[in-house]
Amino acid sequence: MSRSIDYGNLMHRAMRGLIQEVLADVAENGLPGSHHFFITFDTRHEDARLADWLKDRYPSEMTVVLQHWFDALEVDDEGFAITLNFGDSPERLRIPFDAILTFVDPSVEFGLRFETQDDSAEDDEIDEADPARPLREEKPAPTDEPGGESPAHDAEVVQLDKFRK
Repeated sequence: MSRSIDYGNLMHRAMRGLIQEVLADVAENGLPGSHHFFITFDTRHEDARLADWLKDRYPSEMTVVLQHWFDALEVDDEGFAITLNFGDSPERLRIPFDAILTFVDPSVEFGLRFETQDDSAEDDEIDEADPARPLREEKPAPTDEPGGESPAHDAEVVQLDKFRK
């Protein structure tokens, strides 16, 4: 019987653990300095909880911004719950870590992207480790919050073959 190390799942679990640790610190101490987050998640995930009108408006994925105003951030092993303001209407969301597609902190040019099996096949670049699964660049949606700006830098896919001898 052949056994192999599933690096992909191990890496995703570690990255989600990092997000959990960062959000737990923010829940306890608030956002430090100019840090803020763009978090894109799958609204179809079975454990995601959001108002029906938000599900109607964002039927597949949604990007939330944690920056100027948020309330009651609670983090556990499975995900986080938070109250956000949507046009002067506070709404409670529950976002499982498994539903997160991207996590970006543009203040320090940090970002994580989780590959999914249903990524669009119309993208041009191909993952050489799995040619059947295309790579795609993620760009956080602009924030609706006052004074918020879109990140100044887009993500760039780098081919590691350029560095091999």
